[in-house]
Amino acid sequence: MGKILAITACPVGIAHTYMAAENLQKAGLALGVDIKVETQGSIGIENALTDQEIAEADGIIIAADKEVPKDRFVGKKLIVTGVQDGIRKPEELIKRIQNGDAPVYKAEAGAVSGAEKSSSKENPIYKHLMNGVSYMVPFIVVGGLLIAIALTLGGEQTPGGIKIPDGSFWKHIESLGATSFMFMVPILAGFIAVSIADRPGLVPGMIGGYIAANGSFYGSTAGAGFIGGIIAGFLAGYVALAIKKIKVPKAVQPVMPIIFIPILSSVIVGLLFIFVIGHPVASVFTALTSWLAGMQGGSSILLAMILGAMIAVDMGGPFNKVAFLFGSAMIGEGNYEIMGPIAAAICIPPIGLGLATFINKRKFSQTERDAGKASFTMGLFGITEGAIPFAAQDPLRVIPSIVVGSMVGSVIAMLAGVGDRVAHGGPIVAVLGAVDNVVMFFVAVIIGIIVTAFMVIALKKNVEGPVPVAAGVGPVSVASATATHTKVETAVNTDINKLTDITDLELIDIDLEGTTRDEVIDELVAKFDTEGILSSKLSFKQAILNREGESSTGLGMNIAIPHGKSSAVKRPAVAFGIKRDGVDWKSLDGTDAKLIFMIAVPEKAAGDAHLKILQMLSRKLMDDSFREQLLAVTSKEEAYKLLETIK
Repeated sequence: MGKILAITACPVGIAHTYMAAENLQKAGLALGVDIKVETQGSIGIENALTDQEIAEADGIIIAADKEVPKDRFVGKKLIVTGVQDGIRKPEELIKRIQNGDAPVYKAEAGAVSGAEKSSSKENPIYKHLMNGVSYMVPFIVVGGLLIAIALTLGGEQTPGGIKIPDGSFWKHIESLGATSFMFMVPILAGFIAVSIADRPGLVPGMIGGYIAANGSFYGSTAGAGFIGGIIAGFLAGYVALAIKKIKVPKAVQPVMPIIFIPILSSVIVGLLFIFVIGHPVASVFTALTSWLAGMQGGSSILLAMILGAMIAVDMGGPFNKVAFLFGSAMIGEGNYEIMGPIAAAICIPPIGLGLATFINKRKFSQTERDAGKASFTMGLFGITEGAIPFAAQDPLRVIPSIVVGSMVGSVIAMLAGVGDRVAHGGPIVAVLGAVDNVVMFFVAVIIGIIVTAFMVIALKKNVEGPVPVAAGVGPVSVASATATHTKVETAVNTDINKLTDITDLELIDIDLEGTTRDEVIDELVAKFDTEGILSSKLSFKQAILNREGESSTGLGMNIAIPHGKSSAVKRPAVAFGIKRDGVDWKSLDGTDAKLIFMIAVPEKAAGDAHLKILQMLSRKLMDDSFREQLLAVTSKEEAYKLLETIK
């Protein structure tokens, strides 16, 4: 048993961090690998890796969308990738370490290690930006909540709105909230720079961010806001990085990161902002803020639709984070009506899908119904990621449903003037008093939830009872069966009570050799032919290919169920094969097919036998642990015993 270590982290550190950790641990268990995962979430580092564990490890996986220091992994095999890969491809990452397909991390200055190359597909600009956002968000949340609480408990109605009397206790609470907001832009800029240049970037980044937020430095009545902070962060980071690469005498090297790099970077960034960048950026930001504040009618509806769609489409991914950053930044400028629609949109996908599982259970597997309860709860606390399990299994039906629902809720909130003073969403912020126009906030959320729930119910097909099958396989019937481990003796008129009634050891191949979809199809068709189930191998293969031509039978989750109805089939049968490294089957979720079930149906049979076969397969294959057990089998007999449980 090998020893692998992992670190998971995402910009906000609420959901993706822990979902990736859980999936890596599950994959390690299935593969017989001892794996420990350090999580760097919103509450800090948990399950921290020790120096001894690192020294003993076979390799390290970093699945993160924010910068994670790698100094402690010098000399170890290291994979650096996004947190989404930790959620969706945990087995692949672990196998890369096991197979030696991971470079050894080197810390030489200026060298680009293989580990860095392995993450080159990620957008570095997005990664640096999200690192700044992850540190900025707590300041916005604390500031917004303190101000909201102070206004709720200590505010008094005046002709100019709710005001807190000077000298009152709640005035101090409001001041604390305002102080937290003051740090927003410097923190954003500072940690963008840290992501680029490591710790030497912190000081110039924060100084640049502070200058960006204070227009008095460059003769502007308003600051450059979050746009200026982003520019300052990237400028400081790359200036510091450039200075780091300058070759200096060995005697000077120890003081470079604590004296020369921060001082030179701070002077360069500060002067550029004061004399060149500051005033133009402040003018642009002021114009943007004024335009947003004055939006009415069609333009505000369009903005709300865009924000709602961005929040829902990738459920915590890059589009979601960019929209969230935009709304958060507007809070700092006193424009709460942008974050309001975003706050409504954030909770609609998880609550809407959870509600759908309560309303119509026949549309969802048992696994999805269990996930629905967790999704509903996560939505109440403003965690959009609760929708991910549903979207991963059925993206073509789920994603349009949550996008439309979030857009509807966002538009209603925008038109109703719903505001949110906290960089967060969901009913929790309304309960805590951070939402303006609470009634319309809940109206927007409820309508969006209903749209999502009923749209996904309308689009999804039943998974219990008769399951509709795409054209190419017609009704058949079978009525009593005898099956042994060595030979299928099923006639057209037999009952199918379990999958092994129509398969046997000779129809199982746990090590398929084909490297393409068509080659794998040939292998499984040959199994049927050898067993005397086909009168014409070519005719049945053509029926399979015709069905694939209509739409892929790759269901996702590493599953493909090719099926064909043909006069060349003598009796119903199922062949099962495992392709360990996967084969491209044009699956809905983009995953390669590893578990392939081929269904053969006689053309002249009548009834619903094929529906029963598909129903049995679909329900059982929704079980993550069952799929993992199938992938881990080492013999046909072991696979057969598992297939016996499919009833």
